[in-house]
Formats: sequence, structure tokens, C-alpha cells
Amino acid sequence: MSEFMGKNGFQWFVGVVEDRQDPKTLGRLRVRCLGYHTEDLVKLPTADLPWAHVMNPITSATVSGLGQTPLGAVEGSWVVGFFQDGGDAQQPIIIGTLPGVPSTLPDKESKKGFQDYTNAVYPKYTETDVNRLAVGDDDNPHSSLTIRKADRDLAVGTAQIDGIFSGVAQIPTDLDETAAIVAGRITGGSWNEPETPYDAQYPHNHVYESEGGHLREMDDTPGKERIHERHASGTGYEIHPNGSKVTRVKNDNYTITTGDDYTHIQGTQRHTTDEGVRIRCNANGEDGNNYNIEVGSGANVNVEVNKGNINLTTLSPDVGDININASRNLNMQVGKDMNVSVLGNASEIITGTKDEEVQGKNTKTGSEIDMDAGTINLN
Repeated sequence: MSEFMGKNGFQWFVGVVEDRQDPKTLGRLRVRCLGYHTEDLVKLPTADLPWAHVMNPITSATVSGLGQTPLGAVEGSWVVGFFQDGGDAQQPIIIGTLPGVPSTLPDKESKKGFQDYTNAVYPKYTETDVNRLAVGDDDNPHSSLTIRKADRDLAVGTAQIDGIFSGVAQIPTDLDETAAIVAGRITGGSWNEPETPYDAQYPHNHVYESEGGHLREMDDTPGKERIHERHASGTGYEIHPNGSKVTRVKNDNYTITTGDDYTHIQGTQRHTTDEGVRIRCNANGEDGNNYNIEVGSGANVNVEVNKGNINLTTLSPDVGDININASRNLNMQVGKDMNVSVLGNASEIITGTKDEEVQGKNTKTGSEIDMDAGTINLN
């Protein structure tokens, strides 16, 4: 090499990326350089252009996979760089990309270079190369913003307990009211997913968009600061200027925690599930891993089933008691029959008075009935 950078001057170039399929997977690009290469693809095919290394920032180690991967430019990107070998111009190094306003779109049939003639994908439109989310033009919105504004979760019903009075579950006697509860028309209100507060003003929104449509926004617009990350499928999150966070998962969601999990909600939690909920506690079957619910003073525990049963079941014949300890009254109201089946003994200890009123026939059967009292009044 007779000439090299620093000895016989600095040779720089501006050109267009035409190939990024580096066989050595180093992130190299083939660039057709203005003033150095002809646009005639017959005279100078893309395959004959030298491979250009891409310079990474000092914040990226670029060794053994550390730092930022030197990938990003696409066919059709305008780049600027220099030749490491000076006038020989066979060892180009790219130091950056150049945005612009394309006047034409790529044309496969032109047989000319300085464009993405292979795929005819980039540029996609004749407007500024700066991302639409960063430009902030209301008349020319980014497609993802239009989709997000239209794809909001609205009128999500919240849980409501109907007809709880003084600790007794009152059964509605009006058939129309009962049907309304079952149909879900009588609810405790609803909530809407907040609308995106996007109101970016150029040049404050820092946007990254990948070829596949993945997005990242770091919006520093005064008074409208946001952070937004979005997968092309629509899954993503957005942090609003007031610190609120909206997360959307367009398919299944999995959370794996190998240690303990602590959650502190300082307000009210509202949980709406359109289908079923299943909770399994103590999956390993170890003693002491209990499922505990504690409710603070001045609040109740309410369970309501609009149309269905409430079932409590213990399976083990050795340890499977159901214990109820009421510090005050135990109130039960049964809308129809009450059936109790005891396979063992039944005992009842009442320290006060027991009043039993049967409006129909009262039948007691047994091989022996003992009635031990000082006075038995059969009126």
C-alpha cells in the first residue's frame, strides 16, 4: 500500500449502500461512491465494489459481541466515510449515514446504481428521512400512532357487589333486576385505557425504528415527555408525562420470578378477566406455604356469583377441616332448600337461647331421641 491515511492526505467520500450481505458477518457494506464509481451497473456491478467497514462509537466495544452490533444501514442509505488507503480507494470506512429528502423512489428496471435496485424498498417515500414520529406532523402521522389511537380498550367493567346489607346477602325478588345482574348490566362502573399523550415537537423526539417495525421513542418535548417501546405486533408500553404507564400485550404474557415477588399498590386495584382465573398455591406440596388473605379494619370480604355456585372442597381424609370463626353473628339466608349431610357425629353447643320456627312439618327421626331438660314445654 503506497498511500494510507495520515501520510498523503485525507480521502473522503459520499455514497449509497447497495449491498449489506457481508459473507464475513462483520457488518460491512458495499457502497457506490460519488465521483469514484460509475452508476452503470454493467460497467461496474455491485459485486465488484469494495467492502466498507462501519465505524462504531467509542461507547461500543465492538469486540467479542460487546457493545452495539454494527448493523443498521440498509440498501439505499446514503453514507459518508473515508478511504483508509488514500487514493487507492479500496479500503473504505463508513463514519455515518446522511438523511435527506429523496426526489425519486428506487427503480429495478433502470439498471443504474446509487439506489436500492435489488429490492426496491428504500427509500419508501419521497419525504424527509427523519422518522414521522420525530417530525411530529399531524397531517402525516406515523401508521403506528394511528393504530394505537384506534386500538384502545374501552368501557372495561369493574367488579361490583350488589345487594350486601348488614352482612346478609339479600336475594333480589324482582325478576327484571335479577336478569339485569346476571346479564352484567348492573355493574360498578367501567374504565378506559388512557389515550396516548403523543404530542412530539421537532427536534425533541428521539426515535429508533427497525426494518420490521419495532419502535423506541425517547420524547423530550417540553411538558410532553414520554418513553415508548413497541413491538411490530402491537405489544409494548408507554410512560406518560405524569408518570403513568400503559402496557399492552397482544398475545400471551409470562412472568417468571425465581425469588420472592413484592407488589405494593398504594391505591385501589381493579382486576377484570374476561375468562377464568386459576390460582395454585404451594405447588411443591411443602408444609407452611399457606394462602392467606388479610383485610384491614373497616372493610369487608365480599364474594358474589352472578350465575353459578360457590364451592369449598377439601380432599385429604386426614387433614381437611373447614373452620369458620365468627367473632360476632353468623347470618345465613337460604333462598330455597338447605341440605346438610354428616357422616359422623354432629354436636351443637348453645350458651344462650335457641329459637326454632318451622312453618311446615317438623320431623325428627332416630333410633333414640333423648330430651334432657328441667322443663319441656310442648305448646
